[in-house]
Amino acid sequence: MKTSMKDKLKGSFHEMKGTIKEEVGKVTSDPNLKAEGKAEKKAGKVQQRIGHAKEAVANLKGQLAELKRTG
Repeated sequence: MKTSMKDKLKGSFHEMKGTIKEEVGKVTSDPNLKAEGKAEKKAGKVQQRIGHAKEAVANLKGQLAELKRTG
């Protein structure tokens, strides 16, 4: 599995986990758990963006290699 896909999957997992923690923190009136959930959710979004960026770089490398072959 490509590292970009791993980053996307891990990011989605952390975002979901953070959302759950945030909601449990709201229900239980636990501000620390709510804040921890928000932070984990944001970290998951960042990790997903890293995965997208890695994928974009790999695509650009492939396009550049193709241009070198044909040009």
